[in-house]
Amino acid sequence: MTKPTIALTELGEKGADADLLKQMIQFVAQRMMEFDVEGLCGAGFDVKSADRLNSRNGYRDRLWQTRAGDVDLKIPKLRQGSYFPGFLEPRRTAEKAMAGDSGGLHPRSDRPLGGRTSQGHGHSGISKSQVSRLAGEIDERVYAFLDRPLEGDWPYLWIDATYVKVREAGRIVSVAVIIAVAVNTNGGREVLGMRIGPSEAEPFWTEFLRSLMRRGLRGVKLVISDSHEGLKAAVSKVFHATWQRCRVHFMRNAMAHVGKGQRTMVAALLRTVFAQDSRQECHQQWHLVADQLREKYPKIAALTDGCEDEVLAHMAFPKAHRQQLHSTNPLERLNAEIKRCTEVVGIFPNDPAIIRLVGAMLLEQNDEWCLQRRYMQLEAFEAVSDNPQAKLSAVIN
Repeated sequence: MTKPTIALTELGEKGADADLLKQMIQFVAQRMMEFDVEGLCGAGFDVKSADRLNSRNGYRDRLWQTRAGDVDLKIPKLRQGSYFPGFLEPRRTAEKAMAGDSGGLHPRSDRPLGGRTSQGHGHSGISKSQVSRLAGEIDERVYAFLDRPLEGDWPYLWIDATYVKVREAGRIVSVAVIIAVAVNTNGGREVLGMRIGPSEAEPFWTEFLRSLMRRGLRGVKLVISDSHEGLKAAVSKVFHATWQRCRVHFMRNAMAHVGKGQRTMVAALLRTVFAQDSRQECHQQWHLVADQLREKYPKIAALTDGCEDEVLAHMAFPKAHRQQLHSTNPLERLNAEIKRCTEVVGIFPNDPAIIRLVGAMLLEQNDEWCLQRRYMQLEAFEAVSDNPQAKLSAVIN
């Protein structure tokens, strides 16, 4: 007979096809049942004790339908009597069960810690200390990942934010979840960190970037993001680096000044700039397109006049890297997955619940990236590294 819990290390090592949210729900549910049965038996699993009242007798499989998907559970059986977890009682939704019974471990929970796991079974549910221990097991791994030291040079840094809802002082508010992803001189892509804040103001961005520096971030040459003024100011304050305005965001800004019937034509004209091979040709085409649009679309012309160097900043970097540098696209898929899972959750009870779920997702994605092939070609890093040893390593590896 095997121990009826999912090892937390296994939770963090799931492959690319695993749904992390379902795995977390499964992990919590199994631990809840373990605590419940431990109380009924009067002793822990495989523990010899004079106080033992009952013992286990294998498991029965049960499919639990949740909004996150179907979750496979193994319900413990007892040699004397029967056991059925309260969160699987008829006419109770999976969300209500996880919200009320996990006592705050699951992000949807807005009830106090230490609620009952069953109704009508004559025994109390998991205790506040047990819930804290469950949360601590997940948090320990997540925080160790988010606070890990950063080694080597990281020439390219992408930063973006998404918003989630959280309960705060009796109100429901939106908070910014900012995420940083970077590529090192070995061509590997990693998630560097995340932070939660009330808004994307300059002090918030500045403190986040400085926290990355304190952990060892260095060698940043290009920062890619949207055109948020607070972020731009923070980048110039913390890094001696070039700033790249996301091309996708720029195109959206430009299309806002064009009627629907003309957007295809204007977008095609602007894209001719990005089809050029050299930096000089890009700038020449940029001026030509701006002049063509100036009479009919003066607002677009004014926009292009003011952000030429920002949108074309990536053209000053190695050609082999430019395709990945012109926008925040390397973060878009990650943000979309985060949005999908957080929408299932709905409203988080507090910031730690956000860090627990989003941090676990980032940890899983980072592990997946580490197993994939290099994100960028090695040879071109010689031109953007300040570290001679890093240059040599890039060539050798």
